Amino acid sequence: MERKKLFTERSYSKFNQCIASLLDRKWRIKNLMNKSGVFVGGAIGAIIVIVMFVALFVSPPELIKPEIVVSNGHTTSTVGEVTPLYSKSLTLIEIFEKSEPGVVRVNVQRNETEEQTNSLGSGFVFDKKGHIITNAHVVDEAKKVVVTFLDGRSYNAEIIGIDEFTDLAVIKVNTDSTLLQPLSLGDSSNLKVGESIAAIGNPFGLSGSMTSGIVSQLGRLLPSGSGYSIPDVIQTDAAINPGNSGGPLLNMRGEVVGINTAIQSTTGEFTGVGFAIPSQTVVKIIPTLIEKGEYKHPWMGISGRDIDPDLAKVLGLKDAVGFLIITVVENSPASKAGLIGSEKTIQVEGINYPMGGDIILSVDEIEVRKIADILIHLQRAKSVGDEMVLEILRDSRTTDITIILQERPNGN
Repeated sequence: MERKKLFTERSYSKFNQCIASLLDRKWRIKNLMNKSGVFVGGAIGAIIVIVMFVALFVSPPELIKPEIVVSNGHTTSTVGEVTPLYSKSLTLIEIFEKSEPGVVRVNVQRNETEEQTNSLGSGFVFDKKGHIITNAHVVDEAKKVVVTFLDGRSYNAEIIGIDEFTDLAVIKVNTDSTLLQPLSLGDSSNLKVGESIAAIGNPFGLSGSMTSGIVSQLGRLLPSGSGYSIPDVIQTDAAINPGNSGGPLLNMRGEVVGINTAIQSTTGEFTGVGFAIPSQTVVKIIPTLIEKGEYKHPWMGISGRDIDPDLAKVLGLKDAVGFLIITVVENSPASKAGLIGSEKTIQVEGINYPMGGDIILSVDEIEVRKIADILIHLQRAKSVGDEMVLEILRDSRTTDITIILQERPNGN
């Protein structure tokens, strides 16, 4: 109230001063017009009007201080007091210097009678407790695992947990926590195709090597030795070679957005197509591996094929979208829910096409264009015991079927 009163008194005083000044100027202008003519006086009069407008309607700077505010829908605060929405991008040099202390080399011995290293890979520090993330295929069936930091320190490591279905593993070293520099995890769901990224690892045993490139594509399916494909995989053109497996894929803020895991090559060396497990998967799987040593994946119990234009034409479908169920595993969630696989085939121009199976159009109201959409949804949002609603096309009619997901069995 005191501030408002002060504002009113100052404004009234300023107004009186302005009026007095204008009356004085008006008297002077009248005399000037008598001496210099109407045109000169008119021009000066116009200037006075403008001055009056500014004095009366434009707030004095000392009375009203402009302030930019932001709101999250509940509270407001000044811009200078809020955390920036996006961290600044770093140079490759800054990313390497920031990440280098947390990246390790993983040496694996699989034969008890031989001293030499059987294989090697990469990894990075996950927390101050000594947990290190790497690939499952790097440490699988290992008799001995040795972790070496980039400054040369080496430690024997214990295998804490392995998940072959996502090719992720956790190992642990016992050392002073002050020597451990965990890397920050980013959100891979925010990645865009074309975004710059960097990979750090130990290709061909060359410790602490860094390469850079872009995100080439997202949501890839990567075949694995487990008999199931790894969904939601990041494709990159950053050079990934033998020895890079398990190392971090970093965005330009120095955050881990993926775990380098494989390349597509006919020679065994990098040819421009590399793959990384997304950090979204890491965040979901790794804590359970640390706690329980394993992760139970949800499972439907079906196999089939995507609807392509040729199959859509044979089946009389308007659009080439969806997933045709060909096989339903006995006693699986799909079998218990009453899903139907293909019962026959039809030959068109020498090619056999499956007929009669249910076509999955959506899962939990998410459109299914291909099998990858189903697997990505299972990976991101579902756990064993969850319900999942399928919209299916059967006999030219759509219907919803609810299944209860079970634990995925090993093997095919």
